[in-house]
Amino acid sequence: MKERSNLARTLREALRIPVMAGPMFIASTADLLIAQCRSGIIGAMPALNPRTTAELDRDIARIKRELLGHPVPYAINLVAHRTNERLEADLAIIVAHQVPIVVLALAASAAIVDAIHAYGGLVLNDVVSDYHARKCVDAGVDGIIAVASGAGGHTGSVSPFALAAEIREWWDGLLILSGCIATGRAILAAEVLGADLAYIGSPFLASTEANTQPEFKRMIVEGSAKDIMITNGFTGVNASFLRPSILANGLDPKTLIRAKGSGVNISGGGSNAKAWRDIWSAGQGIGAVKSSGPAGDYIEWLAADYSAARRKMGMAQA
Repeated sequence: MKERSNLARTLREALRIPVMAGPMFIASTADLLIAQCRSGIIGAMPALNPRTTAELDRDIARIKRELLGHPVPYAINLVAHRTNERLEADLAIIVAHQVPIVVLALAASAAIVDAIHAYGGLVLNDVVSDYHARKCVDAGVDGIIAVASGAGGHTGSVSPFALAAEIREWWDGLLILSGCIATGRAILAAEVLGADLAYIGSPFLASTEANTQPEFKRMIVEGSAKDIMITNGFTGVNASFLRPSILANGLDPKTLIRAKGSGVNISGGGSNAKAWRDIWSAGQGIGAVKSSGPAGDYIEWLAADYSAARRKMGMAQA
C-alpha cells in the first residue's frame, strides 16, 4: 500500500478505523455526526441540513460542546455551487466556529479554501474524475474525495480501480475513496487501491440517529444494488436513487432524464429538496446492511470486520 502522507497519518492516528462518514442531505444530523465521532470515525453533516443558518450555528455549537476533548475531528459539507443561496452565510458560521474539516461539493473555490485555511481548517473536495481532482488541487484543497461508480447521492461513473489509480499517479496527498463501501473488507480494499480513508454514507441511512423515515430505513435494510438507479432528473446532475421510492411516488423511472445543458439548480435548500425528501437516495452497497439500529453498533461491526479482513490478509493492525 502507498505510504501515507503526513496529514493522512495524523488523521488515521485519531481514528479507530480509517473511515470518514459521508454527509448525506437531509439524513445526516448532529446526533448522527456526534455518534460517528464518538465511535471512532470522522462524522459529517451537510450545512444545508439544519433548516436555517441560525440552526446550523446552534448545531455546530452543540457538536463542539459534546465532542470537547475528543480526538476525532468532525466535518461540515458546504455546497459551493453559485445557486446555493446560503453559501456566504453558512461559510461565515463555519469560519466563526473554526470547523476542523470542510467538505466542498459541486465546485472548488480558492476563496473558500483560503477562508478555511486562515484559521487552520482542512478542506476536502468531492470529485468524480481525474480532471476535477486536478482542478481542486489547483484551488488549494488538502484532500480529495474520489466519488466512484456506485456511490450514493451525486455519484460518479468511473470504476474505483481506475479513479484511484489515475489520481494516485500524481497526487501524494490525502485521498478518500467513495463508492459501495459498506464492510470492513471494502475499507481494506480501498486502502489497497491507494486510498487513505474510506468514505461511507448509505449504511448510516438505516441508523437510529439518521433523519430518515421508517420506510426509508426498511428499504435500506431490505434493498440491494438492483434497487438503485441513476438519474439526472431531479437535480440536473447524476444521482443514485432507490427505485422503489420513485415508483411509490407514482413516477416512471424511464422518463426521469433532463436534457443536456438544462443546468444544475440547488436553490431552495439544496438539490430539489422535495425530491431528496420523498424520493430517497442510496448507493449500490446497501446489500451489506442487514439491520437498523444505533450508528455505534454498525461502526462496532465495521471495526470487527475490518480487523478480521486484515488478519485474513496477514496484516498487522494499522
